[in-house]
Amino acid sequence: MKSEVKARPVSHKRGRRLGAFVFLSPGLTYLVVLLLVPLALVMSYTVFQRGRFGGVVYEFTTENFARLFDPLYLNVVAGSLKIAALTTLLALLVGYPTAYLIARLPRKWKTIALVAIVLPFWTNFIIRVYAWIILLNGPGLLNSGLKLFGLGPLDLLYNEGAIVAGLLYSYLPLMVLPLFATIEKLDPQLREASANLGASGFTTFRKVTLPLTVPGVLTGCLFVFVPSFGNFVIPEMLGGSKSIMVGNLIRQQFLSARDWPFGSTLALALIAVLIVLLIAQAWVARRA
Repeated sequence: MKSEVKARPVSHKRGRRLGAFVFLSPGLTYLVVLLLVPLALVMSYTVFQRGRFGGVVYEFTTENFARLFDPLYLNVVAGSLKIAALTTLLALLVGYPTAYLIARLPRKWKTIALVAIVLPFWTNFIIRVYAWIILLNGPGLLNSGLKLFGLGPLDLLYNEGAIVAGLLYSYLPLMVLPLFATIEKLDPQLREASANLGASGFTTFRKVTLPLTVPGVLTGCLFVFVPSFGNFVIPEMLGGSKSIMVGNLIRQQFLSARDWPFGSTLALALIAVLIVLLIAQAWVARRA
């Protein structure tokens, strides 16, 4: 009898482990095949040389890391940081009041507003970018409207402003949704208590609402900054040849210059910057 009692928990644990492995295996296979293996290849290429006609020559070198500090590439990284930071700031300035107003709506209208926010994601990404080209080009809708007031035409396309507008439009929902989730969870009694103690609406927002929504602000900023910093489709289509970002530079190294080792080094540097941002966001969120 004792041996049977001991055998049951052991077999039960084995069954649970087997079930966990079966359920986790698809996700683990996906991560290993499509994330870890490509990342390992990228990291390994950084210490090799470019072939004479492209590709990889498996001879050790550190030249790829030295090229990262070339002023030409540093200017591209600085420009990418500027555009991504400006996009994130504008997304926060637009997304915070939007999320705040949605959180204050009745439940019926909340659902409608949230569907309207995520509705652009139901359309193909490239089609949405082409729509911005139609809006911003010389004979486009915006310039046609400006002509009615004697203000046009303006050069609205193929510049950094067009890139920021495209990135803001594409990633604004990623700012609104985390902010909405954070604001909606706030206890309304805290704002009522602040008002009862004589605080104005702005003081209540500054000392009660805003500090409690810092985690949502940090999450939204991270969700917008990361894809904006590495994006290459929008800069290529809306910025033209005048503006180049890190994503475009990496793409050129792999597809045009066929310099896979240096392209891998740029990609690794981009990943390192994003990891630093994730660590900083987690630290600030914990402090907040």
